[in-house]
Amino acid sequence: MSQVPECMANEPAQDDVAAVDAAPSTLLFAVATGVIIINLFAPQTLVGIIGPSLGFSESGAGLVAMASLLGYAAGLFFLVPLADLMENRQLVLRMLLSALVMAVAAAFAPTGWSLLIFLFLLGAACSAIQILVPIAAGMAPPEHRGRVIGNVMSGVMVGILASRPLASLIADFWGWRSFYAVSAATLALLAAVLALRLPERRPLVSASYGALIGSLFELLREEPVLRLRAFTAALMMASFSLFWTSVALRLAQPPFTLGQSGIALFALVGAGGAAATSVFGRMGDRGWTRTATLASHLIVLAAMALAGWVGAIRSGDSIGLLVLLGASAVLLDVGVTGDQTLGRRAVNLLKPEARGRINGLFVGIFFLGGALGSALAGTAWDFGGWVGVCAAAAGFGLIALITGLAARR
Repeated sequence: MSQVPECMANEPAQDDVAAVDAAPSTLLFAVATGVIIINLFAPQTLVGIIGPSLGFSESGAGLVAMASLLGYAAGLFFLVPLADLMENRQLVLRMLLSALVMAVAAAFAPTGWSLLIFLFLLGAACSAIQILVPIAAGMAPPEHRGRVIGNVMSGVMVGILASRPLASLIADFWGWRSFYAVSAATLALLAAVLALRLPERRPLVSASYGALIGSLFELLREEPVLRLRAFTAALMMASFSLFWTSVALRLAQPPFTLGQSGIALFALVGAGGAAATSVFGRMGDRGWTRTATLASHLIVLAAMALAGWVGAIRSGDSIGLLVLLGASAVLLDVGVTGDQTLGRRAVNLLKPEARGRINGLFVGIFFLGGALGSALAGTAWDFGGWVGVCAAAAGFGLIALITGLAARR
């Protein structure tokens, strides 16, 4: 197999340092990544209204939430490596324009299957996030790069948390198609700003596209820590997607009977899980990675047990039950965030010269897990209702726990 020069993927481009003074602020990068990633998670709260409007069954509706996540994973594997071959500024802008076109197409999609294609391509174009992050890091002095990456990634977390309530609110007022119209307008504005503010960043070394793609499989084969952490992260993301793709369906039923605005407010409770990022990060720094990882898996199991019990109750104090269901959502987000944070820390300690490709593999694999969870949500709902969904989500958490227990210390 042809080899990729190890300096290629992570060394700053020749003009990065010169661009530091004129570079866009970290805030701009954080906003940009947050705006882009909204497109990946918004469909999770819209499946309840998109599915019936385009003739999907309840089991088929889960494909709507799956399509953009699967596209994003494909983009991480097959588009992001182009950053080592092409000038990054032009690549990012082309991907954003592609995302804009796909968002417009989604807003006018005439059939369910055409929508799935448009959402897949939209998700693939949104992988521009993983090109923006290295650009931001390359423009910062080495001693500040970790902080810059953390600040930019906080935009991703805010975007994920904001996507569900934002999509629900827009859909409640103007319908689900309006969400993609608003998204297209926002992407157009973002592309215009980045066209003015992004510096050029050219790869230092040229290599074939085939060599880049081949090196991904070599890294996955050579790094057992990467395989383990990506696998458990994918399982956790599957649980996450199962829950959030299906919870809107359960909230629309008694005793909750919430509309899209109420579902949007419920989605905000997931913000509580964001606080777990720094906590688990510090636990990893103190050498508690294994213990903290197993704890995150147990938290997911507890969350799904609570959610399944609450959701099985069809009458009673709707407010109290809603609070308990919200508590399960927070616990789920804490567990998933914990495993992901510890996983990111672990894989970033591997081969600094290949960090970009390793990060792409890690993120791509756990998004495949998210796509699987979304795809299974409708089937789990059809076979077992809400309890079936929670059981399936707990099953993924249990596999992650067993895998972690069986792994070498």
